[in-house]
Amino acid sequence: MQYVRTDDNVKIAVYDQNPGGCCETILMIHGWPLAAAMYEYQKEALFKAGYRVITLDLRGFGRSDAPACGYTYDRMAADIYTVVRCLNLRGFTLVGFSMGGAIVLRYMARYNGYGVKKLALLAAAAPTLTQRPGYPYGVPRSAIDQWIEQASTDRPKLAADFGQMLFACPQSPELISWLGDLSLEASGVATVATARALRDEDGRADLRKVRVPTGIFHGKKDRIVPYELALVQQEGIPCATLFPFENSGHGIFYDELEDFNCCLLNFLQGRC
Repeated sequence: MQYVRTDDNVKIAVYDQNPGGCCETILMIHGWPLAAAMYEYQKEALFKAGYRVITLDLRGFGRSDAPACGYTYDRMAADIYTVVRCLNLRGFTLVGFSMGGAIVLRYMARYNGYGVKKLALLAAAAPTLTQRPGYPYGVPRSAIDQWIEQASTDRPKLAADFGQMLFACPQSPELISWLGDLSLEASGVATVATARALRDEDGRADLRKVRVPTGIFHGKKDRIVPYELALVQQEGIPCATLFPFENSGHGIFYDELEDFNCCLLNFLQGRC
């Protein structure tokens, strides 16, 4: 692990693994309210295929600093840009899960996809998670208000409830507990502030600025980010390919683990 310092003096924890890999580089951004460790069960498959895998903890999550402010999509996209420039990344695949998917789309829009060769959106909470005038997709604003209220009053209960909602297939209590522990590593301030960003941010303009091959990976049984958002992404992003998973919920990275990892590798290697 190393730390990269942003222009507002926040240290971002970066995990650069298999830097001598013979294949290309993948930069993976986690979702709310988790951390980089959520990709544990993708890394092994990627390492075996020779990829250099870089993950990071967004500000306020995991081992990164947790400032009192700076939890907008613009600011977190800027943090990613700082990491990309610091590590001198070129021709890499950018991956984002859930809120991380919305943030990587903002990165593509703000920085013209700097260094990105391919984009992968995993159950992305994009272009906007909540319903609003002219946009009947996603979830009611009140649903996110409930998360914010619970994060402000009983965050351990929120972590436990969220872990149960992630999956469509039965998972072990130990796995659910592990994800809950990852959630509780986050700052309470960051958990609330990023939930507000999930509720309020509007990334519809970001979609049409993507100009690289994009894979959209989404579970049809997602109870957190409805599958219909994947269809909105597919319609709005040129050169996008949708990969639906019939038996996956929001935890697409684990519900159909073997099929998901295989599909992701096929996308990375241009076999689909």
